[in-house]
Amino acid sequence: MTRAETYAELKAEIDSVVAWETYVPARYASAACLLSQAFSPRFFWTGFYVVDPLKPEELVVGPYQGTLGCLRIPFGKGVCGACADRQESIIVPDVHAFPGHIACDIRTNSEIVVPVFDADGALAAVLDVDSEQADAFDEVDRLGLEAICRSLLTA
Repeated sequence: MTRAETYAELKAEIDSVVAWETYVPARYASAACLLSQAFSPRFFWTGFYVVDPLKPEELVVGPYQGTLGCLRIPFGKGVCGACADRQESIIVPDVHAFPGHIACDIRTNSEIVVPVFDADGALAAVLDVDSEQADAFDEVDRLGLEAICRSLLTA
């Protein structure tokens, strides 16, 4: 099975698991778990940083699979903060070359971060996936993860 086919199957599975779940953290936790299991060991850290409603220019760690994550990330800082600021997906083949990269775990070598929008189109969170492998992510990952992220929030 190709990665694109794996993403399509995962999206269907995640959609099925979260179909009637209204609690957003449960939806994120299910997605992080299924993504991590499907792509381990390439996905070293898989999880969500959620926009803090009390500090709307800051991300706070949400549901994830992996080693300890950074607790808070300001918009514009690191790859997650850059994604939140730009509100578009970012693929980083070498995190050590990314200006201002935040090293939550020094074993991370590449990363992809995808924005998650709510039903009104406002940024709700970012999905962060790290890999120990260099250049681990490409357009197949971006498209697959964006499709999954579009279906994570309740209307």
